[in-house]
Amino acid sequence: MYTALLASSQTLANFLQAQFENDPNLQTLFDSGMGGLMTVSLRNPEEMAEKNDQGLSLWLYRITRDEDRLNDPPIRITPSLFHEPPLPLRLHYLCTPIVEAATANNAEIEQRILGKVLQTFYGHPSFRGSDLAGDFSGTNAELRSRIEPMSLEDSTRIWNALEQPYQLSVSYEVTLANIDSEVFESNMPVMQVEPDYSVIVKES
Repeated sequence: MYTALLASSQTLANFLQAQFENDPNLQTLFDSGMGGLMTVSLRNPEEMAEKNDQGLSLWLYRITRDEDRLNDPPIRITPSLFHEPPLPLRLHYLCTPIVEAATANNAEIEQRILGKVLQTFYGHPSFRGSDLAGDFSGTNAELRSRIEPMSLEDSTRIWNALEQPYQLSVSYEVTLANIDSEVFESNMPVMQVEPDYSVIVKES
């Protein structure tokens, strides 16, 4: 499905939102039933700031092709019909807590939010079954997350692109999001083989 990117983001966002709402130290910030206004947003930090949103920015900032799956063979649908393999992608998310500077203890709240993100992905690195959201719901899809080391240069490049000062953040790589191909090929199977042999001789 071509909606695998969105379904991956929705899966992560929904799971994190539920974790925040169920945490005694964060539920008053994230649980709307308790007056919480913070959310897990797919917007980047700049967009969240512009809209005065607070919570966690779960920003898909980079997409790469999985090199280990470059040579996957076509998938046989019928004896004469093949489906090209899906495009396997690695998704890179920047997780940034967004709390207004005017909020009391804003730095402590940011660290608490990011700490919960780290705890959640460390204890629950794979997502499948009831974890899945969006178009992944009810499918056998599986996503795996891992913390992604970032150099100072990489971090600086991202924040320069956002035209914002550096903010406390962490990057996660999520695999694999498969974009299905629309290409089908017909190829009739071999129905009859006629064996033959000969002797190879050296020319004089």
